[in-house]
Amino acid sequence: MSAFALTTCSTADMPAAWFTTRNIPFVPFHYHLDGADYPDDLGQTMPFTEFYSRLAAGSSATTSQVNTAQFIRFFEPFLAEGRDLIHISLSSGISGSYGSACVAGDELREKYPERKIFIVDSLGASAGCGLLADAAADKRDAGASVEETHAWLEENKLRLQHWFFVTDLTHLRRGGRVSAATAFVGNLLNICPVLNVNSEGKLIPRMKERGRKRVIAAMAEKMKTHATGGSDYAGKCFITHAADAEDAQKLAALLTETFPRLAAPVLVGHIGSVIGAHTGPGTVALFFFGDERTL
Repeated sequence: MSAFALTTCSTADMPAAWFTTRNIPFVPFHYHLDGADYPDDLGQTMPFTEFYSRLAAGSSATTSQVNTAQFIRFFEPFLAEGRDLIHISLSSGISGSYGSACVAGDELREKYPERKIFIVDSLGASAGCGLLADAAADKRDAGASVEETHAWLEENKLRLQHWFFVTDLTHLRRGGRVSAATAFVGNLLNICPVLNVNSEGKLIPRMKERGRKRVIAAMAEKMKTHATGGSDYAGKCFITHAADAEDAQKLAALLTETFPRLAAPVLVGHIGSVIGAHTGPGTVALFFFGDERTL
């Protein structure tokens, strides 16, 4: 058993095996689709293929954040067995779940005054939060204390770069994020918006590329520009996608060629149902350590 518990949210969008092997339990968000409620449980209750097929067919999913009572139920068993806790939360710029986790932490500190409880606002999402948690697990497993690991997270979380592109604007139109005219013209001309997560943990449009080949190349260029060491980047790199495995694999292949010193093979996974409810099908996201986000 680890000296302290390291936890995160299901919105870290990592494969189930990763949570197990890295010893990082997660608390599930929930979503509502076609009259039923589902846990965001890494595609176990509803496979991602079915989820994104329903969205593509016109269904609309709504999401709910983890509330304070749910966080208390999730956190308390770790504290009760005598372990300190670090929880890495989905960005406060995207969800109110961070605030709920903080309230839960305050209540549990009163009940377990001898325990240390740290709630970290990742200012990130999807596998960006996952990559941050992965690095924290490395620190923990190397023997860092709960205080040292928490300090490292706070000092480095804005170095986690998040870049996304969208190849199908239909879902953004349905959600009111772009106009019907913009979506029609964009899809007709094969326009792909490129977005990133800023220093406040909010998703911001940055540029547009025409065509999948060009937008994939643009993502690799963004990584060369912002990654620690440029093309000599020697850290890990994660990719997630929403029903766009082909483009995700093409990006992974390009990054493997462009960054020969990667610490591990590029990990490619799914954008989970809660994040995917907002991005829609046709989204690919890239995560790596690099420049500190300032804007």
